[in-house]
Amino acid sequence: MGNIGPGQLLLIALIILLIFGAGRIAEIGKGLGAGIKNFKKGLREDEEGEKKQITEGSKKDDEKGD
Repeated sequence: MGNIGPGQLLLIALIILLIFGAGRIAEIGKGLGAGIKNFKKGLREDEEGEKKQITEGSKKDDEKGD
């Protein structure tokens, strides 16, 4: 009880198709894909920024030690 089977998923997909239409669903999918791509890009940039800060911090520590 409470599990959604393949037949029920197909019925939900058909209802969504009838409500929004094929063109609108394609736009939604495209927008969702672009959003995920931008999110992943932001994560990569954040990781690169952290690595850069760590590297710069190590260099400053080395300079202070001299």
